Amino acid sequence: MSARGVFCSALIFLSMPAQAETPAQWIELGARVHGGFGAFIPIGIRIGLDAKERIKAEPRGFAVTYYTGEKAPCPCIADGVMLATNASPGQGTLLIAPEKAPAGLLAVIVVRNRKTGEGFRYTVADDWLPKVIEWNRALDPAERFDAAMKAQGLFEVAPAPAP
Repeated sequence: MSARGVFCSALIFLSMPAQAETPAQWIELGARVHGGFGAFIPIGIRIGLDAKERIKAEPRGFAVTYYTGEKAPCPCIADGVMLATNASPGQGTLLIAPEKAPAGLLAVIVVRNRKTGEGFRYTVADDWLPKVIEWNRALDPAERFDAAMKAQGLFEVAPAPAP
């Protein structure tokens, strides 16, 4: 996604409620921000919710850096993380890194507490791409959300080294 696209997504995001509670609300919010609700959006939501639980920062207290893998069709996962954490390019708290994720990874997402620097590094392996493509082809948005929320081993998480 271009910087302009991320900026436009952030503008739309900032005009909406900051948090969804039900799968239907997440799907509606994700579709409005991203222009559709493919399976990468709920993957990002799941990662963002996991980070919120681990880091426990206040609203607007997260900083996210997203690294796109070579095989990823776009940094769509970043939109889901943005929705769940309220990080945004407009606040300067969500950055799509110009560097690529390491080989073999679809995405690397580093989420930090802006005040303390505490953070976690999330990785999604390239091995998930065929499954995600299948979810997009065969499942409706509610089923995609459910599949992403229940997928075992969807991502790995480790403490992020200090910046």
